[in-house]
Amino acid sequence: MATASQPQLPLFYKDLLPLNSRDHADWKVTSFQDAGFLANTHAIPLTVDEFVDAQRDYPIVFTAGDNPLPIALMGLNEGVNTFIDDNGKLEAGVYVPAYIRRYPFLLAKLTRESDDMSLCFDPQSGVVGKHDEGQALFDGTTPSDYTNGVLEFCKRFEESGQRTKAFMDELKKHDVLMDGEIAITRNDMPDKPFVYRGFRMIDENKLRELPTEAVEALNKNGMLMLMHAQLFSMNLMRTLFERQARQGKVPAMNEAAPAGNA
Repeated sequence: MATASQPQLPLFYKDLLPLNSRDHADWKVTSFQDAGFLANTHAIPLTVDEFVDAQRDYPIVFTAGDNPLPIALMGLNEGVNTFIDDNGKLEAGVYVPAYIRRYPFLLAKLTRESDDMSLCFDPQSGVVGKHDEGQALFDGTTPSDYTNGVLEFCKRFEESGQRTKAFMDELKKHDVLMDGEIAITRNDMPDKPFVYRGFRMIDENKLRELPTEAVEALNKNGMLMLMHAQLFSMNLMRTLFERQARQGKVPAMNEAAPAGNA
């Protein structure tokens, strides 16, 4: 079976194979028994289409570097996910980012020379294979309704990615991003705050100082609402810290490192 071009695999993915009726005609997809694949992941890629839903449960920040991307924080430290319980289950009732829901599938280019994208999957996910039960991937040589649904979801995700890029380009154009730093103090250690850096966020002051015509344009294209959603979500940084504290996952003072690496 040919392997998709994979110079660097995305988060979660250990391998990629293009789905095809020749090799996978009788394969099925079963459900994940738990969320173990994301248990040690604290930052999940996010699209702008999800900001309004995600900001109710997670702080939304942007990665550092020249090409920042939005991420939802499920923990403030590397390897800490406060939304996975001791049984490996994702907490019920919280928004599940599309990046998580897409796994183990995604659209990928099979060759660098072509812009065509094919539906691929991670064969090491454990849920795609020659299972006795599950969702059939093909009906003979024809993609099943399930597979067509997966393909449509992945296409919508890619389209959301393009809208996210346009949003980030707009933030750069208006220069409204700033390096983030959050200092959180525990009641039992009032003189020793935990400081988190390594992420970017909307600069509220710069946003207020934008020319009226720029604000009106951002409001009309919906991007102003997204900026405010990111700012509102920062109120959850302390909530997330307190979740870690309750779970005994707050690091030593000298280990309260970057919050914003995906």
